[in-house]
Amino acid sequence: MLVLGIESSCDETAAAVVRDGVKILSNQIASQVDIHARYGGVVPEVASRQHLLSSVPVLEKCLADASLELDDIDAIAVTSGPGLAGSLLVGVNFAKALAMATGKPLIGVNHLEGHIYANWLAGELPQFPVMALIVSGGHTDLVYMKGHADYQIIGRTRDDAAGEAFDKAARLLNLGYPGGPAVDKAARLGKPGLKLPRAVIRGSHDFSFSGLKTALYRLVETGQVTSPNDAAASFQEAVVKVLVSKTIAAADEYGVNQILLAGGVAANSRLRERMREESPIPVLIPPLPLCTDNAAVIASCGYFHLIRGERSGLDLNVYPSMPFVSTA
Repeated sequence: MLVLGIESSCDETAAAVVRDGVKILSNQIASQVDIHARYGGVVPEVASRQHLLSSVPVLEKCLADASLELDDIDAIAVTSGPGLAGSLLVGVNFAKALAMATGKPLIGVNHLEGHIYANWLAGELPQFPVMALIVSGGHTDLVYMKGHADYQIIGRTRDDAAGEAFDKAARLLNLGYPGGPAVDKAARLGKPGLKLPRAVIRGSHDFSFSGLKTALYRLVETGQVTSPNDAAASFQEAVVKVLVSKTIAAADEYGVNQILLAGGVAANSRLRERMREESPIPVLIPPLPLCTDNAAVIASCGYFHLIRGERSGLDLNVYPSMPFVSTA
C-alpha cells in the first residue's frame, strides 16, 4: 500500500510517500525557519499563509521524487492535530481535496502518535512491547505501547515541555532561534558547572521543567551566568538526566523490550548519547530528519490505522489541542 502523508501542524509544509508503513519512497519538507527567525518564534498567521503557497509545489516534488502519479497513491494520511489551527486547516483541507478528487481513502492522524512511527522508518522494526518517550516543543510524554493503536500514557509533563524549556533557555542566554538546536550547539562548547535543580516527582512518571527554567532565569538575572555555553551545558544536562532516568525506570517497571525516542528533542545529541549509554535494553532512535516534523511519519502511522479498517470522512476537522490519550 502506498500512503501519501501530508503534514502542516506548525511551520513545516511536508509531503511523503511511504510503502507498507516502513519504506520511504519520498519525503519532502519546505521549512519556514528562516521566515520566522526574524520574529524569534513561529507567527501563526504567517505560517498558515506560507503553507498555502507551499502545499502544491511540495506535493509535486514529492511525487516526482518517487516517480509516481497521484493516481498511484492508495490512501492519504494527514495531521489533524494537535498544532496551530490555521496551519492544520491548510493541510487537512488540502488532503480532503485530494481524497475527493481521487476517491482515495482518507485518515486523520494525531501528530504525536505520528512521531512514534519514525521508529518504523529507520530500518530496524520495533519489537512490542516498547516504551516511547515523545519529547518535543509542546509535549513530553511516556507511552507504554503493547501494539499498534494500543497505548497507555504513563507519564507526561505537568508544566513546561522539554522542548519549550530549551526554547526559553535559549532566549534567556541569547543563543538564537530555533532554541533547541541552539542550546545543543552551545552546550558542546561548554562545561556543565552550574548548580541547577532536577525535578523529582516521587511515585509518578510525570515530568516538570518549570522550576529548572525559573532557576536559570534567576542565575541570569543575578549575573551568575558568565558563560552562555557553560549555562547551556548545565541546563541541557539537567533536562537530559531527568528524561533518561525516568524513561529507563518506566521501561524497567513495565518490562518492555525496547525504548523508542520520538519528537523534535529526540534530535538532541546529549539525549541520544546518554540514553544509549545508560539503558540496559536496546534503544531505537530515528535519524535526525525523522525526529523533526515531517510527513513520512504521518504516512507510516496512517498506514497502520488504514489496515485496521479505519477511515476518516470528508468532514474531517482539525483539533489544535488534540490530546494523545490512552487506548488500553
